[in-house]
Amino acid sequence: MFKGTFTAIVTPFKDGQVDEAAFRKLIDFQIESGVEGIVPVGTTGESPTLGRVEHLEVIRMAVEQVAGRILVIAGTGANATAEAIYLTEEAEKLGVDASLQVTPYYNKPSQEGLYQHFKAVSECTKLPIMLYSVPGRSVVSIEPETAGRLARDCDNILSIKEAGGDPGRVDLLKAALPEGFPILCGDDPLTLEFMKRGAVGSVSVASNIIPTAMSDLVRAMNAGDLARAEAIHAEYAPLLDSLMGIDTNPVPIKAAVALMGMCEQEIRLPLVSLSAANMEAVRELLEKFKLV
Repeated sequence: MFKGTFTAIVTPFKDGQVDEAAFRKLIDFQIESGVEGIVPVGTTGESPTLGRVEHLEVIRMAVEQVAGRILVIAGTGANATAEAIYLTEEAEKLGVDASLQVTPYYNKPSQEGLYQHFKAVSECTKLPIMLYSVPGRSVVSIEPETAGRLARDCDNILSIKEAGGDPGRVDLLKAALPEGFPILCGDDPLTLEFMKRGAVGSVSVASNIIPTAMSDLVRAMNAGDLARAEAIHAEYAPLLDSLMGIDTNPVPIKAAVALMGMCEQEIRLPLVSLSAANMEAVRELLEKFKLV
């Protein structure tokens, strides 16, 4: 199930509201481009600025538009365990295929706190769960030993998205997790290196704009075609490295999607749109790769 390319899809806004028409078109673009699934209302989907009603409405629209054609892995994590449980239970009722559970942010829990948090969430649902370790945003990591403990104790914790920026974490996770437990890369520029060490896919931001390329890279690696994967990586590495460094995610990727004519550039405070100079830098990147 958790193998391949899963797009951390943006949430388009228009006049302060979720742009349903644009969102549905974005989903169809992803399906037509061959990704294995989408991840709505994650970090890239601006989940921290969505209210509960909006959050669940975005999930509902995603499930409806996908209509079983690919997987929907809903971001239903939170920094309060009770809220994560609520969102997960509601998402299960809406018919998602799985849940992405981010490390609780701001609270700075201990590893025991993380274990108890994720265990409580797992017990509230029958959904398969993908853990999400992103210390750059949440301060704490899900340590390999904690991930291994959760995998052993919770039957529905079945994958982990590692976004700590270090390919060496794959080796540590593999040593701590049950054999064959799927590890996915959460940093697009590192997808190739993660997969060389045993990751089986990616939760990708870049696949909002280059879904076919990211899917082809992942499939090539999973098929053992290292030469093809390396060629794709070499071709798109300048885009991945430059785009992600322009501003905080999802500001640059939403600007890129907007420049490609698929949504408005609108983003919610406390994030702000790109400066004119950075917008021009994104435009030049897209022109270089013939995306506009």
